[in-house]
Amino acid sequence: MIVVGGEALIDLVPVAQPPGALLPRPGGGPYNTALALGRLGAEVAFCSRVSADGFGESLLAGLRAAGVDLSLVQRGPEPTTLAVPSLARDGSAAYEFYVEGTADRLFTLPQALPAGTRALALGTCSLALEPGASAYEALLRRESGRGLLTLLDPNIRPALIADPAAYRARFLGWLPYVSVLKLSEEDARWLGGRVSDWLDAGPSAVVLTRGAQGLTVRTREGAEHTAAARRVAVADTIGAGDTVNAALLRRLSDQAGGPVDWPGVLAYAAHAAALTCTRAGAEPPYAVELSG
Repeated sequence: MIVVGGEALIDLVPVAQPPGALLPRPGGGPYNTALALGRLGAEVAFCSRVSADGFGESLLAGLRAAGVDLSLVQRGPEPTTLAVPSLARDGSAAYEFYVEGTADRLFTLPQALPAGTRALALGTCSLALEPGASAYEALLRRESGRGLLTLLDPNIRPALIADPAAYRARFLGWLPYVSVLKLSEEDARWLGGRVSDWLDAGPSAVVLTRGAQGLTVRTREGAEHTAAARRVAVADTIGAGDTVNAALLRRLSDQAGGPVDWPGVLAYAAHAAALTCTRAGAEPPYAVELSG
């Protein structure tokens, strides 16, 4: 079992017609990661707090359809978080958020994860917004101490971070509890650190996503591997990084206890992300689409 913790929200995605219209789509980095893992055939559970409103019901329906275990989902009467992406010509997205008083911010630490849990993934808005951020941090520390594989994707959203210096310091405090740090080049620039320093702080590997230049991993042992991005017609890049998270976890959990085939892992992640980019919104691929 892989557990993914963090927010589920609604992306209000701009559409061409009618002008100015916004299409509600399920989203949130952790939500997309859990959805992608389910579609890739992994045994996965989502750990979050989700609104009881109509948006919340639709979010859970999407996870159920992908076979995601919802036993760790907390519910609340507060509204669902909304995100409004603006798309650049290359399909990349910037976001504005509506987060005041929303359900996912009130997440509390669960007593235990399901028996047989092998990995935990955390990231994005859930680690920036209190009081839930402290609960997710406690979950990371507790489960790392139990020996789980942990993946952290900070997926920086500057609009949500009131005190960048404090967040950067907190990020460094997470690293001793992280097995794999995955982040984009943009995240790395915002955080202002170096991969070598992050590796010294705890993670066994740092995976850097580089858009059209593909993915690179550096390990604590000094190895470095790169996978080229696949050339596709890009609809947008929403959910591509989250799909990388899922693909990494899918392959790494299968290889737990043995040497990691990093070239194979990265190639699989690059393929999965490329398929996501061909579709509007966060629509990760199914396992059968990557089997060829």
